[in-house]
Amino acid sequence: MITKRIIPCLDVRDGRVVKGVNFLGLADVSSPVRLASYYSQCGADELVFYDITASAEGRALFTDILREAASTIFIPLTVGGGINTVDDFDRVLKCGADKVSVNSGAIKNPSLIRDAARRYGSQCVVLSVDAKRVDGQYRVFARGGREDTGLDALDWIRRGVELGAGELVLNSIDTDGVKGGFDLEMLGAVCEIADIPVIASGGAGCIDDFVTLFKTLPGVDAGLAASIFHFGEVTIDSLKNTLAENDILVRR
Repeated sequence: MITKRIIPCLDVRDGRVVKGVNFLGLADVSSPVRLASYYSQCGADELVFYDITASAEGRALFTDILREAASTIFIPLTVGGGINTVDDFDRVLKCGADKVSVNSGAIKNPSLIRDAARRYGSQCVVLSVDAKRVDGQYRVFARGGREDTGLDALDWIRRGVELGAGELVLNSIDTDGVKGGFDLEMLGAVCEIADIPVIASGGAGCIDDFVTLFKTLPGVDAGLAASIFHFGEVTIDSLKNTLAENDILVRR
C-alpha cells in the first residue's frame, strides 16, 4: 500500500504567506522561508509553494524567495503561479523546485502540459485545478479563482491526464478555508476518472477531516492544507499519529 502524503501549502503574495476563505479575504500569515524550513523539520512529506497573484497580475513567479526557501528544505517542493511556458518550468526548476504546478497557463495553452512532460517527464508536471459548483456542474476557474472559464472540470482533468500531467491537485473553491472538511463529492468524481495521483485541497479543519478523507476515498494520495498548519491548530506529528492509529499508512 502506498503511504498517504501530508502537504502544507504556502500561498504567497508580495513575498508573504497569506490565507483566506473561498479564495477571498487574504490575511498575512508569515514568511515563506521561515514556514518552509519549519515544515521541512516537522515531518511534512512535501511542500507546495504558490505565487497566488502571478497569473492575475500577468507577471512571472518571483524567484528570489523561492530560491531561498528551496535551499532551507529537504523535502520535495512543488511550485506554481505564473507558469505559462516551458521556459518558466526551466526557471523554476533551476531555483530548486522538484515539480511544477500549472493552472491558468495550461488553460490558455493546453499544449504546455504535453511539451513540459516531454522535456522534463510527467512526474514533474502537476495539474492544479481550481473548481467550483456552477449550475450543477464542476466548473474550472482561472487567475486565482477569479475567472470562470466555462470549462467542465472533469473534462479538463481528463484532457490534462491525456496530455501528460503526472499528478493532480484538486482545489475546491467551495470548501477552501471553510474548515468544514474536504470536498468528498467532488474528489470522488475526480478519482473515478483520473489514473494519476490525486491531492485533495480545500476544507481541512481538523485531524478527523484527514481520517475521513482517506477512509472514504482511499484513491486519494495526499491531503493538502494551509491555515490549520500555519496557525498551529493541527501539528503534522499529531496528524500522522492519528492517521496511523486509524490504519492509514503514513511516513513517520
